[in-house]
Amino acid sequence: MCCPERCKHREQKAAEVLVVRADLVDAILAHARRDHPDEACGVLAGPQGSDRPHRHIPMTNAERSPTFYRFDSGEQLAVWQEMEGAGEVPVVIYHSHTATDAYPSRTDIDLAAEPAAHYVLVCTRDPDRDELRSYRIIAGAVTEEPVNVVERY
Repeated sequence: MCCPERCKHREQKAAEVLVVRADLVDAILAHARRDHPDEACGVLAGPQGSDRPHRHIPMTNAERSPTFYRFDSGEQLAVWQEMEGAGEVPVVIYHSHTATDAYPSRTDIDLAAEPAAHYVLVCTRDPDRDELRSYRIIAGAVTEEPVNVVERY
């Protein structure tokens, strides 16, 4: 999944805030609403060495479940290889919660395998309210971080 050298380098440069373009946030929210009542999942890719995502990659929830997500392993391998070939890294890994707050579950924490990534959670239980929050998950420790939505970088 993650190259230890790359992650170590990115961890040292990790921002304490997620800065993300509005069009990427809109894409995440649309994907989460589209897949509701099942959890949606995907990645925002960005250039290696950067903490700014520039590309939305919606992925398949192999579980097709309202309470759990798992990337399809074949699709994940292909996406990670594509990112590596393009000099990109997973800047954001996101998924939705359909009935609980946008906070990582114990399972989410246990499965967090990209220590340099921002983990974004969206809650879709209220169709009239968007809840999007970002976290760093490193060695089981969860730290919420502010999200700064901008029009452009």
